[in-house]
Amino acid sequence: MSPTTPPSLVEMRNLTFGYGERAVLDDVTLHIPRGKVTALIGPMGGGKTTTLRLMGGEQRAWSGQMLFDGQDIGPMNQQQLYAVRRRMGMLYQFGALFADMSVFENVAFPLREHTDLPEPLIRDIVLMKLNAVGLRNARHLMPSEVSGGMAKRIGIARAIALDPDLVMYDEPFSGLDPISLRVAANLIRQLNDSMGLTSLFVSHELKQTLEIADHVIILDSGKVAFQGSVAEVRASTDPLVFQYVNERPDGPVRFHYPAVTLEQDFGIAI
Repeated sequence: MSPTTPPSLVEMRNLTFGYGERAVLDDVTLHIPRGKVTALIGPMGGGKTTTLRLMGGEQRAWSGQMLFDGQDIGPMNQQQLYAVRRRMGMLYQFGALFADMSVFENVAFPLREHTDLPEPLIRDIVLMKLNAVGLRNARHLMPSEVSGGMAKRIGIARAIALDPDLVMYDEPFSGLDPISLRVAANLIRQLNDSMGLTSLFVSHELKQTLEIADHVIILDSGKVAFQGSVAEVRASTDPLVFQYVNERPDGPVRFHYPAVTLEQDFGIAI
C-alpha cells in the first residue's frame, strides 16, 4: 500500500440520511478496512441495508460524506458512479438471479454489460468463477432448478465476476440449512483472502459472523453502537452490545414497544 492509499476502502464521515422526514442514519462515522472481512450487524431497523445502498450510490446522503477509496460518492455524476460501481460486487439477500437466464448466463451478465471481452474469454472467466464456488458443472441449469444454497453461491460467482475491490453481501446466510450456511461463510472468507478483496456483509447469524469477520460494526437506531475487532466486541460491557452479542431477550432492545402503562390504557389498576 502506497503512502497515499487510504487504509480504509470505504468510509462514512458524519453521514446523515433518511426516507421522507425520518432520519435512518444520524451523523454516522464508520470505516471498512481494506482487505478485511467486515460484519455489519445489529438489531433490525438499525440502518444496515440502507448503509449498503449508500455505499453503492443507490441513495445519496443528506449531509456528510460517503467515501469509496477516498472519493466522495455523493457529488458524482452518473458516469463517475458507474465507474465506481464496476469496482463493487453485490450479493442480494435471495440471490436475485435472472429467472429466464441459465446459471452461466447469470454469471456472464456483468461481463457482457461492462466489458468488451470476447466470448471465449467470457466463457473461461465464468467457468473459473463457478468453479470457485463449486458449481462449474451447474452452468446449464436454470435458477428454478437449483437449491437456495446453490442460488446464493451462483450469486457470489456473479458478484466476483468483474474482480471487484469490494464485495457486499446482504444477509448471505438467511434461509440456508446448516451445511449450506457453513459453505457460504467459508466462501466469503476464502474468496476475500485468495482474491485480495474487501468484504462487507450484513447478517443476523452471530455464530458464523463472528467466526469469519475481522472487523465488526454494530448499528442501532441509526447510530454506531460499536466498531472494532471480534475480540473487542466479545469483551464489550456496553449494555446493547452485550445484549446483542450474547443473544439476551431483554435489555436496551426491549420486548415491549414503548407504550403508556397498562393502567393508563385500560383505565383501571392492574
